[in-house]
This record gives sequence, structure tokens and C-alpha cells, in this order.
Amino acid sequence: MVEWLAGNRIRGTSTERTSTSGFNPVSAEAGGWKELGRTTLGSTTSTIDVASLADKRYLMLLTDIRPSGAVDGMMRLNNDSGSNYAGRFSNNGGSDGADTSASLMYNAETPSDTNPIFAVSYIANLSNKEKLHLSHSIAQKTAGAGNAPNRGEYTSKWANTSDAVDRITTLTSTGNNYASGSELVVLGWDTDNDNTNFWEQLASVEGDGTSTTISSGTIPARKYLWVQAFTNASSQNTGFQFNNDTGNNYAIRRSSNGGTDATCTSIGYIEGSDTSKAFTNMFIINNSANEKLTIGHSIHNPTAGAGTAPTRNEVVGKWTNTSAQITEIDYMQQTTSVNFPSGSFIKVWGSN
Repeated sequence: MVEWLAGNRIRGTSTERTSTSGFNPVSAEAGGWKELGRTTLGSTTSTIDVASLADKRYLMLLTDIRPSGAVDGMMRLNNDSGSNYAGRFSNNGGSDGADTSASLMYNAETPSDTNPIFAVSYIANLSNKEKLHLSHSIAQKTAGAGNAPNRGEYTSKWANTSDAVDRITTLTSTGNNYASGSELVVLGWDTDNDNTNFWEQLASVEGDGTSTTISSGTIPARKYLWVQAFTNASSQNTGFQFNNDTGNNYAIRRSSNGGTDATCTSIGYIEGSDTSKAFTNMFIINNSANEKLTIGHSIHNPTAGAGTAPTRNEVVGKWTNTSAQITEIDYMQQTTSVNFPSGSFIKVWGSN
């Protein structure tokens, strides 16, 4: 979870940075995700390439794929096409596959798809270590709330131990192309105090025990949204609705505790969490002309104490509206009438 500083900012100023004490003390620093580079396709082509990246220890990638034919979302670093990658992958909660001495990394939907794909990925980018990569993706699949999306989980490593990542290329292994508008955004974790954080806070609202909904209120339209929500109640099933749409215009795919995927179609919300105190972290691709795709993870704490393991959920979803961007997010009850107590909240960040 993000730590909040004065003025509800993700970043801190130099006056808010203190020194730690104890063995080998270091200066504590605040930072933020800073945009290092992006490429948005203006025509149909087979790659999305972002080059001349600054050397940052941690990278975050936002991949917006709009296919021209059936495509997937593979990746190369620093234009290295040698057999220097290894990966592990799972699609729709299926058994893991592994790939070694490969010339590509898995980053987004495989097998290929002809509909939009969205992925959120991270890279540990220390120059003298193998680069470790983690990605979660959602593929819209056939349009409409009657059709559930696909989800993918991918981990990879690039065996290079002498260079930091300075170039990232998304490419498809199918022989088809990415359509105009496809985009790769690369963020780096930066401690420079220059107030250029990619993620802008759009809403921060807390529960007060009087309602079964915590609403963001009206927020500015942003292409990329990041949502964190917490319920402090012990008997709530939570979900998310967009722009006050309570109709059966949503579909999800979910897994609980690594179990077999389940799908729910033509429902009235994107699932958040099961019945317990819970925290949800979710990313959304918010293109007005496309179905809105979500990638969410949540943890639920049904019983206090170290003697009981928490529950985890992985949920991808879509809202089938294709005429407007999301400008309100409601954190709501799925099935119960329990109000959100004090300590519950929804926080939303966004960027174009």
C-alpha cells in the first residue's frame, strides 16, 4: 500500500525525509513513479519499442495492445535476441509452463488474441544482477458482458549481469501486427524531488459507517487508473461499479487461493473481495472506445492471528461500456447490507 505524506501526496519533499538510526544508518527518502519513456503507434506495425531509458533500479510497464489480427505480447530487453531469457507462465489459472534458453520473454496474453489486451509489469533492474520480470495481463476476448476475459501470469528473467535495461520492445510472435493506438509506457522509481510523479491522486474517500457504498465522486477522465480499497468490516462482500452503472454489464474471471478459475458473466459489478476484512489493489485501462479492462488482487483476513492464513483472490474483469471513460468508481457491497465502517477507504490515482 502507498504511504501518504503531507497534502495527500505519494512523494515527499526533502523536509519530510528523515534519517534512520541503528547499524549502518542511511537517509530515508521518498520517491515516485516517473515516466521514462513511451511509444504510441501511429500506424500498424509488428513492434512497440521504447529506447534511451534512464537507469532506474525498478521499472513499471503499462502495455495497451490493440491487435490487427491475432497477436500476443512478447518482450525483449536491450534488443537482445539471443537465447538469454527464461520464463514461467500460466493462463487462466492453468498448470505452469516453463521456457528456458529462449529469445523472448512472456509479458501479455498468450495464446494470441484478436481483441484488446492490457498488462501491468515490473522489472528489477540492477545492472550486475539478472533482470527479474513479473507481469499480469487481461485479454478482453469476445466483446460483451456474456463473455468472460482471459488472464495471464508471467515471470521471466534476462540473464544479462552487466547492463541496466535501457530499451524495451514489445513484439508479437504470430506474424501479425499491432494496430495504431497500441502503447507501451515505461515508468521508473525515482527519488528526485521534481514533482513529476506519473500517478496523480484523483480521489481519497473513507467510510463512516453510514453507507454500503464508498464513492470516489466525480474524477477526471484518465487513460490509466490505479485503485486501492480496504474494508474494515468482518462481514462484507465487496465489488466495484463504474459511472453509476448498476446493470449487468460486467464480466470477470477469478481464482481464490490458486484454485481453478471461475467465470461470472452478465453481472452487476467487478468483484473486489470475499466476506472478511480485505484489501484490494487494481489497475484499469480506461480507453473510451474500448471495453474497460481491470486487473485486481486482494487479500482477506477472515480470522485474526498467525494461526490462520489469509485468503487471496486474483480477479480480472471488464466493463462493457464503449462510449465513455470511467469518471466515478463506487466501492460497494455485493450481497450484504453492512455499512462500510470507519477505517474503510477507496483511493484512486490516474494518468494519461
